Amino acid sequence: MNIHKGNVVVLGAGGHAKVVIATLLEVGYKVTALLDDDKEKVGYEIFHVPVVGGFDRLADYGFCQALIALGDNQKREATALSFEGCYDWVTVVHPTAVVHKSVKIGKGTIVFAGTVIQPDTSIGNHVIINTGATVDHDCRIGNFVHIAPGVHLAGNVSISDGAFLGIGTSVIPGKTIGKKAVVGAGSLVINDIPSFSKVAGVPARPIRKGLI
Repeated sequence: MNIHKGNVVVLGAGGHAKVVIATLLEVGYKVTALLDDDKEKVGYEIFHVPVVGGFDRLADYGFCQALIALGDNQKREATALSFEGCYDWVTVVHPTAVVHKSVKIGKGTIVFAGTVIQPDTSIGNHVIINTGATVDHDCRIGNFVHIAPGVHLAGNVSISDGAFLGIGTSVIPGKTIGKKAVVGAGSLVINDIPSFSKVAGVPARPIRKGLI
């Protein structure tokens, strides 16, 4: 483990938070508390870190550093915006991730174990690059994006703000995924995906509402 980097509070206490906390601990942070608006979770612990209250309790504890553990892009964005300017959002890269030194990563973003991110890629704020994903050269990933486990992006792919790529999705070179688009698990993207659309399949095509 790296040298202790200070105290962090984690916002969210679901399954995603388990991996977030594990990653924070691996790189040397001390996770002091969990916050969750689900009152039934108060007193619950993840890796001996207690849920002490809802998000409104953040200021009560005087935390300087925080990380949002919400896999849902819209909820993560709303939470980040509500506390913008109040706290330092930490950026975390798991020790087993391979990230080229030219890669730019925004605040509040977390890169999980086993990922590979290649040269001259830029990643925005509050992004999730989930377990075992690969991002090739010159990709552009916007804010509040979730790249699920096992996703593979070829070179020069652009992912716009708030988009979600389901587990095992592959995207061929040079394609663009629009703002808040949703790509279903196991899809193959060979065409640009419009903003706010939902697609799935091999190749990925528009789908009926409710199938993702």
